[in-house]
Amino acid sequence: MAIHSQISIIVTPEQSSSKELLKGEIAKKLGIKKSAIDKIQIVKKSIDARSRKQIKVNLTLNVYTDGTPMAPIHYPFIYQDVKDSPKVIIVGAGPAGLFAALRLIELGLKPIVLERGKEVSERKKDIALLNRNNGLNIESNYCFGEGGAGTFSDGKLFTRSKKRGNGERILLNFHQHGAQDEILFEAHPHIGTDKLPTIIKNMRQTILKYGGEVHFNAKVAELLIENNEIQGVKTSDGDLFYASNVILATGHSARDIYHLLDNQGIALEAKGFAMGVRIEHPQSLIDKIQYHCNDRCGNNLPAASYNLVTQVNGRGVYSFCMCPGGFIVPASTYENECVVNGMSSSLRNSKFANSGFVVEIRPEDLTSYAKYGVLAGLKFQEEYEHLSFVNGGGNAVAPAQRVKDFVDGIESKDLPQTSYIPGVTSSPMHDWIPPFIRERLQEGLKEFDKKMKGYLTNQAIIVGVESRTSSPIRIPRNPDTLQHIEINGLYPCGEGAGYAGGITSSAVDGELCAERIFAKLNSLQSI
Repeated sequence: MAIHSQISIIVTPEQSSSKELLKGEIAKKLGIKKSAIDKIQIVKKSIDARSRKQIKVNLTLNVYTDGTPMAPIHYPFIYQDVKDSPKVIIVGAGPAGLFAALRLIELGLKPIVLERGKEVSERKKDIALLNRNNGLNIESNYCFGEGGAGTFSDGKLFTRSKKRGNGERILLNFHQHGAQDEILFEAHPHIGTDKLPTIIKNMRQTILKYGGEVHFNAKVAELLIENNEIQGVKTSDGDLFYASNVILATGHSARDIYHLLDNQGIALEAKGFAMGVRIEHPQSLIDKIQYHCNDRCGNNLPAASYNLVTQVNGRGVYSFCMCPGGFIVPASTYENECVVNGMSSSLRNSKFANSGFVVEIRPEDLTSYAKYGVLAGLKFQEEYEHLSFVNGGGNAVAPAQRVKDFVDGIESKDLPQTSYIPGVTSSPMHDWIPPFIRERLQEGLKEFDKKMKGYLTNQAIIVGVESRTSSPIRIPRNPDTLQHIEINGLYPCGEGAGYAGGITSSAVDGELCAERIFAKLNSLQSI
């Protein structure tokens, strides 16, 4: 097979978008005829828009020249029948739970997945009702249900965390279950909310095919513990599931789990988190700021994104979960609260760009909530979300304000068009957002405008509130065994436990917990 060594090449957006133009550039670099190039395989791709003069596309490629088919993708996953194998209970079917289940099957253990919400197709129906402002299902929404909160999001798979595990395995697993090829080579891969439900279903089918179990509408109401050893769990319907190992992967919005643990006297820790608002601009404005051209340089570039961070009065202020070509969505999980988040499809083709715009909060910032102990941050979140609900007028209608008006302390007389389907209402958010958050957001916007001139504009709006960036609570675990510091066999896992911050890092943590259980069981067998 005549394949050249991997080559790196820098091309224009136009050249990267045209197979023939790209072949021409490759031929020049290799000193061969263009007609000799048979197939091109992208290994890595990134966009460099730092120069105002010329945007560059960096490519790493394999080039095939003799008609030999490209080598198939190697998937390292070998699943085995675990129908009669030792059981491991997994609470939650988000990325941490699903990837833990798949890894357990690889290792010869039987996962029993308990999900409080519905399977993903039924979940979509409840979300459609919520978007039409026809009521919230507190067990089936943008946060709860098969696939977790990440299912109806941008589907970002990029993570800066390289320490804990193999992110490449996660990408390959998503690809094997139906994700597009681009996630294997894009610098900042994403799947999109239109693709994720099918992929999640495929993962469930793999779990079931090899002898695992998946139970929906199975909300865990009690951990069964004897002598500091986990024995299993009890659901709200009274069903009992027994196992000596339980992975707790319930996500950052499952507040009842924190209360459950606290009520059972199981140790929790307060941790830092972030809260703020969603900010939304016309996507065309973000494109122009980032690419220094109109119409994405002849529509040869994707919807532009950004990542902004600064410090204001000793606290981080930053963009979070930026969704180019996306939508703002209602992310409430309980009655009488208004919470928003962002999502986008695989094409990222809406007219809007939205991002979380949040302020770092540390436990010491919440001294007035000290009476709530370790749950202080949780209580603060709840009050903030209720305030948003009241100022939005009820249901899923969200309070909003033009961005420059917010900075200037002026209530907006009207609001621009928005992607938020349930609707927005003008609100003086500068009046009711807690001062230590409001002031930092206002100063942060001024700083961001220096980095992206035109970012601070009344063409953009803020929508309230963005409060579920991460959990304000950590469920402490032994750093070596990953078991809870007090309860043997209990494995706090993923975002909800305070050990991840996105789809990929949650999935990695799920795999790590599965591997630790396997190692423990093997160790016990060898004694």
